Amino acid sequence: MPEIDARAARRRFDRAASTYDKAAYLEREVGARMLERLDVVRLSPGCILDAGSGPAPQAAALARRYPGARLVALDFSLPMLARARGAPGWLARLRGRGPLALCGALERMPLAAGSVQLAWSNMALHWAADGRAALAELARVLAPGGLLMFSTAGPDTLKELREALGEGRVHRFPDMHDLGDALLAAGFAAPVMDMEMITLTFGDPLGLAADLRATGQTLARRDRARGLAPRALRTALAAAGASASIEVVYGHAWKGAPRTSADGRSIMRFERRPLP
Repeated sequence: MPEIDARAARRRFDRAASTYDKAAYLEREVGARMLERLDVVRLSPGCILDAGSGPAPQAAALARRYPGARLVALDFSLPMLARARGAPGWLARLRGRGPLALCGALERMPLAAGSVQLAWSNMALHWAADGRAALAELARVLAPGGLLMFSTAGPDTLKELREALGEGRVHRFPDMHDLGDALLAAGFAAPVMDMEMITLTFGDPLGLAADLRATGQTLARRDRARGLAPRALRTALAAAGASASIEVVYGHAWKGAPRTSADGRSIMRFERRPLP
């Protein structure tokens, strides 16, 4: 995948902090569907990491589901994190239950190894400058037996916009099979992947561009093309039409037991069984 320009992406999300909540209806809907998937998971986390949290729209729901857990909201945008701190509401903040806000990149998290039992990431992994490094970090901070649950954009996302504007003016996104392979390489066990297509329909072909700007999700590829004239942009958006396809990839995987020690030696486990 083309590399993300992390500085450019951060600037876009910084600017969008005040408008994100109103326009992020897709992220809220996907987050709600992810929460439903937790219904079949037996887990009692002591610490939950919301990785790439933005303003942490699912913080209140996660706090209700796991009332004894400490929630950590991590994002690379300080203005977004300022809004995340108030996400669970005034009563939770009064009781000291608001999320701990940490500013950092997904590829380099300021968290101790094995300190998290549930890592949650809603539509954020495709903004990592290095996706494989981000998965490796998620594996590092998860305790053995911990769960990673995430959603991210798949390769058919914004395909209409890509056809109208050209390949260099829209992000490309990883295939779910490649993500599954990357999870295994990062040390996760038995990853489960699936996807669904969501179609967004707008009353105006320019509505998609307005929502992307409002949520900070405009082009931030390192090799991005620049300088498209406003008239040419409007013409291309009109050609794309008033609907947009979003391929949402869902995944979850468990952190497996370590196979090697810190000094690189292989770990062998023996199970004691009673004699017959």
